[in-house]
Amino acid sequence: MSDVQTTPGLLSPVARADRILSLDVVRGLAVLGILAVNAMTFFWPHGVNANPSLQLGWDADAAFGWLIHDVFFRDKMRTLFSMLFGVSIFLVGGERSDRARGGLLRSRLFWLGVFGVVHGAAFWFGDILLLYALTGFLMLLVRSWSARTLLSVGTILYLVLSGLYVAMIFGMSQMPADQLQEAAREQGAALTPEQLSAAINAMTGDAWSVTMHQFQTWASVVPFVAVAMIPVTASLMMIGLGLFKDGFLAGRAPAWSYLISAAVAAGCLYLIWGESTAIEASGFDFIQAAMRPYATFLVPLVSLGYASVLILMVRFGLKILLLPLISVGRMAFTNYLTQTLIMTTLAYGGRGLGWYGQIGWPDMWGIIIVVWILQLVWSPMWLTFFRMGPIEWIWRSLTYGRRLPLRRDAAA
Repeated sequence: MSDVQTTPGLLSPVARADRILSLDVVRGLAVLGILAVNAMTFFWPHGVNANPSLQLGWDADAAFGWLIHDVFFRDKMRTLFSMLFGVSIFLVGGERSDRARGGLLRSRLFWLGVFGVVHGAAFWFGDILLLYALTGFLMLLVRSWSARTLLSVGTILYLVLSGLYVAMIFGMSQMPADQLQEAAREQGAALTPEQLSAAINAMTGDAWSVTMHQFQTWASVVPFVAVAMIPVTASLMMIGLGLFKDGFLAGRAPAWSYLISAAVAAGCLYLIWGESTAIEASGFDFIQAAMRPYATFLVPLVSLGYASVLILMVRFGLKILLLPLISVGRMAFTNYLTQTLIMTTLAYGGRGLGWYGQIGWPDMWGIIIVVWILQLVWSPMWLTFFRMGPIEWIWRSLTYGRRLPLRRDAAA
């Protein structure tokens, strides 16, 4: 089972017929869902994403729009995407003893990192590609571990990191009020009207100033990503690869295991819904909004529940309904970057329409749904004529060191 096919003396991307359907459909959900997670970060400074009530026109409808995003999408899609990326490390790189495929994997991660730097520096500070490239180099070392070892180490690491995070926030809650307020300001969760106005103006000026402000924001985020995000991302990649090796994410587990996973996810969503509604009712209290013990610990179970529902649909003959989503998953890289292009064109001043600071919940859902429809329509249309998405083609050609065929009727 591999994302690479071998001909004598030559490695090539796996043929479409040999792709693993369960991974493609789950990846399609993840890339669409990640737009719902990221949407507001394209249009508002971090402080507003930490405290959505700072948005202009905040009302009950906006609060409900935020709640849908927070309960059903926030962190769940990044978690799902991270698990799937862990699987791809093994599908491309194979066992550690396979030097040829190991070299191919290192090339793949290097070029992913290059894409990430360009994406983050020039387009959007929230880039996740560089994080995945850096974490992927760590996963190189563990990709031959057994499913049990990967699941054990990944789960323990995730629980320890989650526990440390909740304990840190609890420690902050014991600070004197003035120190706590200062900590909230440092985290960008306590913007004054003047600070909010200045942050919006910085992203609605001319093209050069907007680009430079975006670059500076990205540069300030990169150290945090390197220190804080790599360990938890590695834990999720290990869990994902472990679940693939034992057959769960490959779609080979017993049907009852997916039913249990979906039921557990529903219970977790119920708990997270209560937690999120309490946060909104508190006026987005800094500590309450940051701690989120249910969401912090239970998010992977929700993500796996989503995957379980899709895998069951495939297994029980509903593949025809999922074909657009499968195509979106096969073009996940292209669709991820296309989302950035669309959203920054709408949001940024100078180089776009300048809607930054103007679109809130629930209006944002209208934009998200339109982009979803576009990607569900254009992905299968593109793949009718081409073997892979345009960005996938560039990435894979760079990875393999040769120009790969793109059109479906071209010789391999």
